[in-house]
Amino acid sequence: MPIKILITNDDGLYSAGLKASYEALQDLGEVFVVAPIIQKSGVGRSISIMEPIRVSEVKINDIKIYAVEGTPTDAVIIGIHEIIGEIPNITISGINLGENLSTEAVTTSGTVGAALEAATQGSNAIAMSLELSDFDKFELFFRPFDFDFAKEILKKVCRVVLKKGMPEGVDVLNINIPSKPNGEIEITKLAKKMYKTRIDKRFDPRGRRYYWINGIEIIEAEKNTDIHALRNGKVSITPLTIDLTANVDFNTIRSWLNE
Repeated sequence: MPIKILITNDDGLYSAGLKASYEALQDLGEVFVVAPIIQKSGVGRSISIMEPIRVSEVKINDIKIYAVEGTPTDAVIIGIHEIIGEIPNITISGINLGENLSTEAVTTSGTVGAALEAATQGSNAIAMSLELSDFDKFELFFRPFDFDFAKEILKKVCRVVLKKGMPEGVDVLNINIPSKPNGEIEITKLAKKMYKTRIDKRFDPRGRRYYWINGIEIIEAEKNTDIHALRNGKVSITPLTIDLTANVDFNTIRSWLNE
């Protein structure tokens, strides 16, 4: 049976990272690209259950893409059960323009959310992101990015996964590529927090109050975390599991309730 590869993202159809993933993996098997029509960053693992999902077949950069009017999770579900018709050998979410680090990202990122959905459906899954400066994140469609190193890492990891499967107990590999890589790879854990939450209160021209949520990057980074690795020029590979059950003795919780 031919190897089937699903590629999706949360940056939309025209993302250079989507094209880079396709270029990196096109000779490893039969590749299906199914992605949201528009930018869907920050939607996490949200799913469209209150509205219909429309899908169009388009061609961008000579790549056939199934354009989904929905979220990255919608794209994965449609891709697996309608476009491919079976569980793909591997699903790639990305290459995302902008890093996805810490527990904050894995619960809010559309990139990671799509990979988690693919894993739940039974596919090996990888989320890959490229570190960018805050300025670069607002210039996504106006300047080129160098994906050569990211494509090399993606292809290398995919080859290993396709040959050996995922490591035991691992459902998703969350890979982040530093903006200035030194060539080293580190297996990391999630940092707890990347940003100190900040809310800007502003007023529109009619004097009505509105809020803009943003954050200030936290400088300290604990060793062995994804943030620490990237700040030292290393590729971060963080193994994730879809089982969010706390690793505790349940008897401790029972005793806590009975006190």
